[in-house]
Amino acid sequence: EVLAQLPADGGPKYNRLVFEKSPYLLQHAANPVDWYPWGDDAFAKAGREDKLVFLSIGYSTCHWCHVMERESFEDEEVAALMNQAYVCIKVDREERPDLDEIYMTVTQAMTGSGGWPMTVILTPDKKPIFAGTYFPKESRFGRPGMMDLLPNIAGQWSANRAEMLENADNITRYLQQASVGNRGAALEKKVLESAYAQLRRSFDSKRGGFGQAPKFPTPHRYTFLLRHWRRSGDAKALDIVEKSLSAMRRGGMYDHVGFGFHRYSTDADWLAPHFEKMLYDQALLAIAYTETYQATGKTEYADTVREIFTYVLRDMTSPEGGFYSAEDADSEGEEGKFYVWTEAEIDSVLGGEEAALYKRVHNTSARGNWAEGRAHRTNIPHTVQSMDEIARQEGMTVDALRDRLDASRQKLFEVREKRVHPYKDDKILTDWNGLMIAALAKGARALDDPLYAVAAEKSAAFLLNRLRTKDGRLIHRYRQGEAGLPAQQEDYAFFVWGLIELYETTFKTGYLEAALELNELMLEHYWDEVNGGFYLTADDGEKLLVRPKTIYDGARPSGNSVAALNLIRLGRITGRSALEAKADEVMKAFAGDVRKNPSAYTQLLNAVDFAVGPSYEVVVAGTHGADDTKLMLRTLRSSFIPNKVVLFRPDGEEVPAITRLAEFTANQKSLGGKATAYVCLNYACKAPTADLGVMMQSMGI
Repeated sequence: EVLAQLPADGGPKYNRLVFEKSPYLLQHAANPVDWYPWGDDAFAKAGREDKLVFLSIGYSTCHWCHVMERESFEDEEVAALMNQAYVCIKVDREERPDLDEIYMTVTQAMTGSGGWPMTVILTPDKKPIFAGTYFPKESRFGRPGMMDLLPNIAGQWSANRAEMLENADNITRYLQQASVGNRGAALEKKVLESAYAQLRRSFDSKRGGFGQAPKFPTPHRYTFLLRHWRRSGDAKALDIVEKSLSAMRRGGMYDHVGFGFHRYSTDADWLAPHFEKMLYDQALLAIAYTETYQATGKTEYADTVREIFTYVLRDMTSPEGGFYSAEDADSEGEEGKFYVWTEAEIDSVLGGEEAALYKRVHNTSARGNWAEGRAHRTNIPHTVQSMDEIARQEGMTVDALRDRLDASRQKLFEVREKRVHPYKDDKILTDWNGLMIAALAKGARALDDPLYAVAAEKSAAFLLNRLRTKDGRLIHRYRQGEAGLPAQQEDYAFFVWGLIELYETTFKTGYLEAALELNELMLEHYWDEVNGGFYLTADDGEKLLVRPKTIYDGARPSGNSVAALNLIRLGRITGRSALEAKADEVMKAFAGDVRKNPSAYTQLLNAVDFAVGPSYEVVVAGTHGADDTKLMLRTLRSSFIPNKVVLFRPDGEEVPAITRLAEFTANQKSLGGKATAYVCLNYACKAPTADLGVMMQSMGI
């Protein structure tokens, strides 16, 4: 009602961002900067008034975005300069990954690095002439400040326009070339070996992870290494995974009081994190820990998965079942304040020997245990040893130690809950929800916990019911009762991944049908008919400077990488070889780039690993819910066999729903009334068996 009474420009108190749904844009709605959301109005104004466009891209839980807002966008002097010479546009990178991809490519090309906030100066026809990241109000330490930068670029636009336009055209041509992809011959086993060799060289054998500070979790590197270990038997590959995942879980990048992982480690020791928490990190790390548990059987990995899910289901789940996007690093204007503890605070909550034990185990110090915490004597709880080692030192059993520590953790958690919480970005994104659905479904299978499947199903139902248009296409974002923004390719790829995992967990064919429908829409609207691979934006979407195409597997895997594996799995599940052929085309579309630096494309290489084989199709025929059926499925799910698809063919139905989707299951019925496995290896089928040992042996276990 209040919004309806405001003028179109937001009035004296606000700017146009006040009418947006994005939490990030709303954070800037009261800035004195005359912000516009991305759209035709802003560029039309720039054209009419012959002004450059100041484009600022960030996200709601970005620490340096907050800093730049406080220093510059809330400052009347800076705002006056911006409003005088520029048309100013704010973009939420999580709402518009297409714009983020285009202009991040520009920023990296022009500066050699990237990050957020991203600052790009554009011509009125959207071509970039300048790019950078964070800029303070005043110049310092060689970094230009807004008070110098803004008039300087505006002056050049007046004095050297022809040269600036020529540079803008050159950058645009570079972008167009980059969006084509670098085709090459089919990717084979050799590229898997090359990627492993690269990762092994960059592995930090002392601390785990790769390279030096800052250290990002990058979970698909570990799922790739697990596949390499499974294929080759190379124990070093598994050792890299275990050392890294254990170090992450023990370090300060993990929230030892409330669970879940922070964004990344600012140091090489996994101690001091950047404290924001992202939904996609929880999902992808849960997948990596789930697979490592399957590979090793070690409970520490299973426990980590359960704790991640505890955090997500407790703090990041909407009443409708969708999952929220992120939690900020800052509270009360200070990064990490919500998460850190002085020893005096720990003593006051726990007291006596209980406090002493907690402090010993979690390596606290009276003067603070991290560099930035020394001023306030704060500590980041973390451990440096396994529970077995600590229990031996403390002279107690592991179970007794765990019970005591969990009781202490619960007390600290209850006290922490009364603190001022970091800001929660409560928008629900289709792509990130797809990742969490995949993680929960995989976790439900491996941990034999149906509650996780229920949560995944609730989210999937929410997306299918509330984030689809009448013609079945996906919508990207939901917030406060409103779905909006056209979906991008990652929405389809990530959600299809989740639906495939849900089918293999529940065997409800509706999920498989939805996955096939959405996959078909993705092929129809995002496929590059000339060069292969998927564009990020739809063929009938907004016409941007270029139509971007992503393959690099960074903090999140690319939509192309995920789609490639989806296509293979859907092809094997349904027997439609045309889907596998499309996966091969995705790989060829980017093969030139992948061969140059294979370890940068580890999620795509997971698809290559499946395609190269050995891989398996397994049909379990039996009575739904019967003990022998459940035992057969539990046996299948307990081991790490990544390159397989599993279908269920129920007895007692003449033409079950799965047979309509996968015709080859028509005659695959149980033998002698016992649950029966039909296992095929590399397109050749073994004799059906009800013997669990024979079934597993046929898959190399």
